[in-house]
Amino acid sequence: MSDADHRKRSQARLAAVQALYQMEASGAGVESVVLEFRTHRLGAEIDGASLREADPDFFAEIVRGAVEAQRRIDPFIARCLAQGWTLARLDATARAILRAAFYEIMKRPDIPCRAAIDEYVSIANAFFDGAEPKFINAVLDRAAREARPDEFAESA
Repeated sequence: MSDADHRKRSQARLAAVQALYQMEASGAGVESVVLEFRTHRLGAEIDGASLREADPDFFAEIVRGAVEAQRRIDPFIARCLAQGWTLARLDATARAILRAAFYEIMKRPDIPCRAAIDEYVSIANAFFDGAEPKFINAVLDRAAREARPDEFAESA
C-alpha cells in the first residue's frame, strides 16, 4: 500500500469515528450520515481549511459494518472492559473509536490487528489528553488477542 493510500485509509478511519459519534449524538441513520460525509466532508474544504482526502469506500464500509455488527460488537467490547466498567459509562467518542476498531478486528482479517490498534490509538490521542488512549489501547489489545490469537502467538 502506498503512503497516499495509507493516509486515505487513516483519514477514512477518523471520519468513520466522527460519523459514528454523530449518529449516536443525533440519532441520524447510517445512510444519511454516510451520504453527508461523502458529499460534504471527505476531501472537502470547510471554512477555508482543506480536509485531507479519505478513502470513501473504506469509510463507508467501517461505518456501515460497525452499525450492522453493533449487536455483536457491543457485548464483545463489554467483555473486554475492566471489571466494573460498562459501555454506557464510556465517553461517546471512546465508544465510536472502539466500535470502528472492533469492526476491523472482527471483520477485516486482511488488516493486521496491531496496525488497526495503532491507527485507532492515534485517533484516540487526537481526541483525548488523559488516560483514554491507554485505556482504548488496552481494550483493543485484549479484544484482538481474543478475536485473532494466532496473530499474537509468536509474541506470547
